[in-house]
Amino acid sequence: MKKCNPQDEIEAFACPVAFTVDVIGGKWKSLILFHLMSGTKRFNELRRLIPDITQRMLTLQLRELEVDGIIHREIYREVPPKVEYSLTELGSSLAPLVSAMREWGAVHERKILELRRAVPVSSVASCSSI
Repeated sequence: MKKCNPQDEIEAFACPVAFTVDVIGGKWKSLILFHLMSGTKRFNELRRLIPDITQRMLTLQLRELEVDGIIHREIYREVPPKVEYSLTELGSSLAPLVSAMREWGAVHERKILELRRAVPVSSVASCSSI
């Protein structure tokens, strides 16, 4: 394993899993990628498909994915302006990972939710201080 200067963000990820989580992790990015896997979407389409995300958060997540080269943002010069988002080749390479996450969730959702219901909320809260 290569040691690195923590100031150099490009080399700051000693673990490929940590780097992947940095690129697509969080509550929203994988959902955005999942919906873009079926094709190009406009901003408001994504808002409808992910109703719990705020407009500001969607904008931030889209920008981060664009900076990392995962999605492409196409601006059409018309009135009103039209903006579409699609996966880049790099973003499309994440499709098997996102599909595997979907499959895992479909298989294990019921069991995980049962386990969560079996643990009192106060017990979970006290575990966070561990």
